[in-house]
This record gives sequence, C-alpha cells and structure tokens, in this order.
Amino acid sequence: MLRRTIDASRGMSHGPSAMNSHPQAAGLPARDPTRSFQDMILTLHDFWAAQGCVILQPYDMRMGAGTFHTATTLRALGPEPWNAAFVQPCRRPTDGRYGENPNRLQHYYQYQVILKPSPGDIQELYLDSLKAIGIDPLAHDIRFVEDDWESPTLGAWGLGWEVWCDGMEVTQFTYFQQMGGFDCKPVAGELTYGLERLAMYIQGVDNVYDLAFNDRGVSYGEVFLENEKQMSKWNFEVAETDALFDLFTKAEAECRNALANDVPIAAYEQAIEASHIFNLLQARGVISVQERASYMGRVRDLARGSCEKYAELMAPRWAAQYPEWSLN
Repeated sequence: MLRRTIDASRGMSHGPSAMNSHPQAAGLPARDPTRSFQDMILTLHDFWAAQGCVILQPYDMRMGAGTFHTATTLRALGPEPWNAAFVQPCRRPTDGRYGENPNRLQHYYQYQVILKPSPGDIQELYLDSLKAIGIDPLAHDIRFVEDDWESPTLGAWGLGWEVWCDGMEVTQFTYFQQMGGFDCKPVAGELTYGLERLAMYIQGVDNVYDLAFNDRGVSYGEVFLENEKQMSKWNFEVAETDALFDLFTKAEAECRNALANDVPIAAYEQAIEASHIFNLLQARGVISVQERASYMGRVRDLARGSCEKYAELMAPRWAAQYPEWSLN
C-alpha cells in the first residue's frame, strides 16, 4: 500500500490546549498520566469530556476492536451528531502468547473516540490529547502515515492514517466512509489509541507486564499476567470446537430472529458474538483458508443486516429532524 507521511510538527499551530489543566476534587491528588496506566486513561477521559464527548463504559461483550461498540458502529449511521469516548477491552485469541511475549496480548485495551460530524480541527485535538498525557508533539517525531482502514466483518471502511510517535504506531485515525454497507453522512472521525503501547512509551518500559498500573506499586502483570496464561491455553488448546461451531450457528440464528422481530441492537449483539466465536475457531486451527472467507462473509451479512434494520427503524426520526438528509 502506498503510504504518505505527514510531519505533525510542521505547518501546524501548537497553541495552548483547551485542556491546559483539570481541576481536581478537593482532597484528591493531581493525576500524573506519565506514572500509571490508569491515570493515563483518566486523563484521556478528562480531555475528551472537556471537548463535549459523552464518556461511556465498555460494551459488555467480547469483541476484537472498539469499533464493534454500538456507540461507534450504529451511531456512525444517520445524520445525528454524536461525540463519545470510552475504553474498550479487546480480545484477539490468535494474538495470545501465554504471557511470554513482552508486547503481544490476546486481551488488551483500546481508547475509542468518535466525533460526528468530524470537526475540522480533529488533528489538532488529537495532538493536544497526546500533550495532555505527557507527549509533547513539538518534542517528538509525530507522523501521520496513510493507512486506509477496512473491516470486512462490519462491511465498513474509511480513509485513515496510522499515527507514529518516534517510529512506533500509537493510534489509528480514520474518517468513516461506510458502515454496514451504508455511506456515512456526515463523515465521522474515529481515533483508536493503543493504550498499552502508549503507556509503555510514556513510562519507558519494554515489557507490558512491567507497566505501573497505578501509582501504588501495582503492575500490569499483577493484574493481567495470569489471565494471559490461562486464556491463551483456552484459546489455543482447550475450547471445545464442536461446541464453538454450534455456538456460531446459534448466534447466527438468533441474529436473524432478532432482525425478523425488529430489534436490530439485539441482532447486532449476536453478530458481535458470532465474530468472537469465529475468532476462537481460528485460534483452535479448525478453519481452513476457504472456510475463513465463508465465515467472514456470514458475520458480515449479520452485521450489515443489523445496520440495515437499525437504519430502517431510525429513518423516520432522522427524516423528520433532517429533511434534506437521505439514507443512500
């Protein structure tokens, strides 16, 4: 893929951020995002809340990326403005390494921001958010490297960039063009921060398990290392494949049942479930190359069907509020 880089330190204004400071509640210590994983997350919450974002909680389902959250996928549809930020735990079974790899995990965290319509200063806002967590864009080599995004299982794609900090990718920046096969009108801007990778960079550690989770001596490894060991074993060795195939079929059937009864959010949840089961089947090594394409197509059909039904149900409200807007 042809990649074009943008040097963020050139031709851009870096005046005082809208988030120069965050008043703390009386008696609470000031946050230092450079000292702990959780303070970095809380600082991002503060920053994006100050930009008018709704600060949401993680979606309570297993999913491979924050984009699967309904606050991103379904809210990207239609004309209504929507600004939200949240942490999303992500599971990618095939990436597990039994806790033996210093920077590769089957369970990790993304920080997701969706801004709709995408503001003209979204790049400036992003750079200010880096400054808020301790990365001064003027003191580091921040580059936007063209890397258009696509999610075959969501029937979605967008124009995008990887954001590199001193040669390491830390964020994916995307302008959504389609979601569930529908054009995004208006275009939404999405930022996906790799939280562990950012924290490792900020704290100056080479092993994710050495990250300071808080400033009281608790490490990332104390919180998650045993989980990585056990879940890697489950993903690669233990999960019963016949049961997984059955669960995939049931999720597919329940999605179609929900669609037939006009509850597309419930249908979409079953599409998320089917996607995770498919990922587990891949980790177990029981999906051939030919079957992989077929299963991805089945998940895509569920997600697109859910988006289509959601748009169909919401269209009257959207048309009443935005008479010049059309679905296609």
